[in-house]
Amino acid sequence: MNIDEGFLQLVVDVVKHAGAIIETIASEGYETKYKEGTDPVTTADLAANDFLRQRLMAVLPEAGWLSEETKDSDERLLKRYVWIVDPIDGTKEFVERVPEYAVSVALSYEGHALLGVVYNPAKDECYAGLVGVGAWLNGDSVSAVFLSEGKLKVLGSRSEIKRGEFEHFMQLVEVEAVGSIAYKLALVASGRANATWSLGPKNEWDIAAGVALINAAGGKVADPEGRDFIFNRKNTLVDGVIAATEKDFMQVIEMIRMTD
Repeated sequence: MNIDEGFLQLVVDVVKHAGAIIETIASEGYETKYKEGTDPVTTADLAANDFLRQRLMAVLPEAGWLSEETKDSDERLLKRYVWIVDPIDGTKEFVERVPEYAVSVALSYEGHALLGVVYNPAKDECYAGLVGVGAWLNGDSVSAVFLSEGKLKVLGSRSEIKRGEFEHFMQLVEVEAVGSIAYKLALVASGRANATWSLGPKNEWDIAAGVALINAAGGKVADPEGRDFIFNRKNTLVDGVIAATEKDFMQVIEMIRMTD
């Protein structure tokens, strides 16, 4: 399979269609249930998941499938290509109608995320990247370069800020609250901030597309130990994610370790 810009455009078209389904359901009404504690799942999540699975597996039938809203199967561990999907990353924001949620789709090859599409349907912002080729926002080329005036601009999770997890950094950087981690990674990849990080557990589907975007856009991304991500593992949990422009990455890593 030739994973090129033409292939990426096919994926973009599917992801944007899924976003349209989500917004239609948002306007018509939906049901919300809770998986664990306050973790919501809506009929929009499930409808988008079903659509994405049908269409993406048609684009690349030999791929495996890993999605937040699909019961996992070890069958994917035998596949070289794997779709890694979160139909709505930031469901809490979706339910609260905060326009900071996104459809997140990555394609990994032998554990490496090589393609990522993150689409915020509320703002009609589609971020697409192909590692080694480039990254785009609504078709315009972007890169992970942000020149801050003074303090670094960092995008932080609304819930993590509320819990005080950015308190140690408030004097060092300018922190802006943003919802979905996939969306935050996309914003850094497109040059909207110096960095973003989340030091708590995440699942592969939360970050895979954003990791691909950061790498495609010339930024740097790693886990809190500085290690590159390997996806399609049996245990899908990762220990966190740190992403920044190439220029700022080491400064961000050192600052996090100093305040740890």
